[in-house]
Amino acid sequence: MMRDRAGRPLTVLLLASFLSSSIFTPWAAAVEKPAPVATPEETRRAAHALSRLTFGPRPGEIAAVASMGVERWIEQQLASQSINDSALQARLAPLRILKMDPRELVETFPPPQVLKAVAEGKMPMPRDPVKRAIYESALANYKARQAADAKNGGDAQAGPPEMMEADQDMAPETADRRAQRRAARGKAEELIALAPQQRFDSLLKMPPEDRRMTLRSLTPEQRERMVDGLKDEQRETLLALVRPQSVVAGELMHAKLVRAIYSERQLEEVMTDFWFNHLNVFFNKGADRYLTPAYERDAIRPYVLGRFKDMLYATATHPAMLFYLDNWQSVGPNSMAGKFSGRGRGRKARQRMQPMQDGEPPPPQAPRGLNENYARELMELHTLGVDGGYTQQDVQEVAKVFSGWTIKQPRLGGDFEFDARRHEPGSKTVLGHKISDGGMGEGKKVLELLARHPSTARFISRKLAMRFVTDEPPQALVDRMSAVYLKTEGDIKEVLRTLFRSPEFWAPEAYRAKVKTPLEFVVSSIRATGADVRQALPLIQTLQRMGMPLYQMQPPTGYSMKADTWVNSAALLNRMNFALALGNNRMRGVSLDHSLIVRGTAMPTDPEDALTLVASALVPGEISPATRATIRKQMDDPQYNGGQSVELNLGLITGLLLGSPEFQRR
Repeated sequence: MMRDRAGRPLTVLLLASFLSSSIFTPWAAAVEKPAPVATPEETRRAAHALSRLTFGPRPGEIAAVASMGVERWIEQQLASQSINDSALQARLAPLRILKMDPRELVETFPPPQVLKAVAEGKMPMPRDPVKRAIYESALANYKARQAADAKNGGDAQAGPPEMMEADQDMAPETADRRAQRRAARGKAEELIALAPQQRFDSLLKMPPEDRRMTLRSLTPEQRERMVDGLKDEQRETLLALVRPQSVVAGELMHAKLVRAIYSERQLEEVMTDFWFNHLNVFFNKGADRYLTPAYERDAIRPYVLGRFKDMLYATATHPAMLFYLDNWQSVGPNSMAGKFSGRGRGRKARQRMQPMQDGEPPPPQAPRGLNENYARELMELHTLGVDGGYTQQDVQEVAKVFSGWTIKQPRLGGDFEFDARRHEPGSKTVLGHKISDGGMGEGKKVLELLARHPSTARFISRKLAMRFVTDEPPQALVDRMSAVYLKTEGDIKEVLRTLFRSPEFWAPEAYRAKVKTPLEFVVSSIRATGADVRQALPLIQTLQRMGMPLYQMQPPTGYSMKADTWVNSAALLNRMNFALALGNNRMRGVSLDHSLIVRGTAMPTDPEDALTLVASALVPGEISPATRATIRKQMDDPQYNGGQSVELNLGLITGLLLGSPEFQRR
């Protein structure tokens, strides 16, 4: 880390300087008086459109969109299926979890509850040698955890299965343990020396404990050499041999970043992120670790530019949402199941309940009765909004409507099913409308009612305007979007077209009016520099440090789009550290070719001209005098630039510009 003469980190000094110019100050206030614009107005419009409809422009993209015509480019993005995205698909091809259904994921990357069943002889070991090796390694971890719990006076069976982290190495660090690790690294070197296929086969044949120790002992450099030359599926297997559950999370998060960075269908990716956040599920809640990939793929992605009611129904019937908001456990009090599970019915009642999940009864701790979680969030967060005009009585009635919407064997990756025995009989009244007794059809009617409600039109339109225009969008814009929503029965594409053609979207005060979320900042930095991402894990870890871990927002509100959530000294310091690491090509798993930034232009020898050249490539529009002065001060200080030439300090200039207030706004 670069420091000044007093030993203070460069990032801290830069943060103080940039805060004085303020990332929070809108563009119009940050620049004293814009110099006469030398570029055509269409170029400025292209820069604005790219900053809002994409995760940030790539080198040369502003000029390309301006040349094409901004309106034509926007229409192309709205018709996303017509855009060739084959290069992205090639990058995603190795990620097998994207094509698997939840049952396949559970079978291939076993969670603790499956390992427990195998250990107790209730489920067989797989016959496939690769899967068998994964199970053997995972079982060794599972049993080590049990032994550690027993030694510490605990009970390995005390907690719910999903909380038993079978991939934890529980052995204490001792001299013998260190000796074993050295021996394991020696064995690893012998394996690395083998041809890739022979290396892979030898690993599978090793005793589970030896294999576990060998793979856990690898240094980062050994890990790279161990997987060198292996096929994609073999690389994935090696990860699963250490932590099977982490493969699902790792590939899902890797895919999200790769799509955001490299997809040509940028508006589709922006909207996928928007709608997943709006209809949020929490990846780390039990079965959702295996249900979330299919949720995004099947219930969100196909509908992001379609009709809202279709996406609402797809999410309402998806096991990931039913599990996340506990509706899968909801039982109508007057239903057949509710009567048998009432208090005082003892063992006989519990036995009558058991067959309802194909041999998987609800957990003993599970609440028996009506669950209002989904009903409340459906109205408050998914459709009407907190001021949408519903009452607590409506919440209770909607909960009755959705009783019986459940999951068949959720912890084994099961599908949605409607269980009539759990459904509350009789008619219900929702928002003044009578919903006649009709089983699953009641839920369809309520979803239709909510999707076409004027409050939903306003709520959805306002959130879209917040994402694309400003944190506090003009009411006139929201009203026009709402009218289009109601007229087109919730056609998202038409609502967006109205938004993108509005004077409010193109107003000068909307330019750089939004502070980037951590995801937007990290992805836009990669796109702006043209960096190549070989391994997304360091970027995933960066987002965790910035307070935005992917798929891990626990409350159903999703991540905030407003500036005040993301603007604080600690968060901005993390952004600056990332910017400097990326700019100086020190981000593991990411390669930065600075020539792509200047696009073959020879670097001027004058520092001021060099800064202007790089700034024009990375930050559309002018940077403020305060930002320019801060960066020039660091460029002139040999402590930070090492006394090197301007050409050799392109990394410093790049990092400082990425960390600047202007770049962090869109």
